[in-house]
Amino acid sequence: MGDRTTAAEAQALVRGGATLIYRGDYRNARQLLAAMGRRLGHRNPPAGRGHGLRDLFLEERRRHRLEHETLSRLAVPIEAGPAGARVALENAPDVAAALAEALGEPLALPGALPLRDLLGMIGAHEWRTKGVEVPSLGAHLRTRFGVFAPVRGEHVELVAEAVKRWPVAGKAALDVGTGTGVLALLLARGGARVTASDLDPSAVACARENAQRLGVADRVEVIEADLYPEGRFDLVVCNPPWLPHEAVTALDRAVYDPGGRFLARFLDGLAAHLAPGGEGWLILSDLAERLGLRAEGELEHQLERAGLEVAGGIEAAPRHPRSRDRDDPLHQARSQEVTALRRLVVRGK
Repeated sequence: MGDRTTAAEAQALVRGGATLIYRGDYRNARQLLAAMGRRLGHRNPPAGRGHGLRDLFLEERRRHRLEHETLSRLAVPIEAGPAGARVALENAPDVAAALAEALGEPLALPGALPLRDLLGMIGAHEWRTKGVEVPSLGAHLRTRFGVFAPVRGEHVELVAEAVKRWPVAGKAALDVGTGTGVLALLLARGGARVTASDLDPSAVACARENAQRLGVADRVEVIEADLYPEGRFDLVVCNPPWLPHEAVTALDRAVYDPGGRFLARFLDGLAAHLAPGGEGWLILSDLAERLGLRAEGELEHQLERAGLEVAGGIEAAPRHPRSRDRDDPLHQARSQEVTALRRLVVRGK
């Protein structure tokens, strides 16, 4: 297929199960992808009886999955070039560095990539080059393709405030699911000796790079682990995915926790990994309760079953753009969302 293909024709082929390899002008390929996205529409279920916030959320996620599955079927050819991998289309940008960062080297070429993924890799490379500003650190962090950037400022600021209120200097700390390493870096800046864990090798590499760039690599050990490594810690910090629902893409896994399994495993394992007198900091939004995805009181029951209790904490209102978007069908919930940092201790100790 090429520059004469219409969005209607492309979508008809995709609905028939085809994966499309575009052979034409790169700019036209991007226009076709955008046109296919517009044809998917953005209908919401009608307001009223039987269509509460939970229904609206589920419809939003259904559309997201449909968009991902449909638009991921439009691919572009990738081949070897003089300076590395290149897109074999007219007027394509230089993507060698972006592909090397996202996919590693050497690549099996020739091949093809979903255009949507390619655009994500290009965007991730630009973020990596420029960095993501984190005011609480007074620095820019680098990220990688598939690693969630620290764009929810209230989450980071809660930990920055907690470090001031409850000093961490000299403590052995663990940051579970570190991602870019942003929370581990705040703890290290506060004087803690930090172990940062993540199951994603890209996140591990990203966190190590950021610790090195910020000059705290001697106080931050980043390891690949599924939640908890061996040992006990004075402080365990976790900012888990906050919505118990299916993740569609790799980035989704930072926000969506299928079945609430990540949160449950973190809570169930916390007591066994706390040193005597230690505590956990759980940073979690209440958006799941507001959307009807987690029952009121369920978190408290989970804490009780895990032998934990709340010993105080701090809260923050949302500041992300979607909380101010009155056209968002979920504005009611997102504008009232509260993110809390709970200090968790072993009950009775």
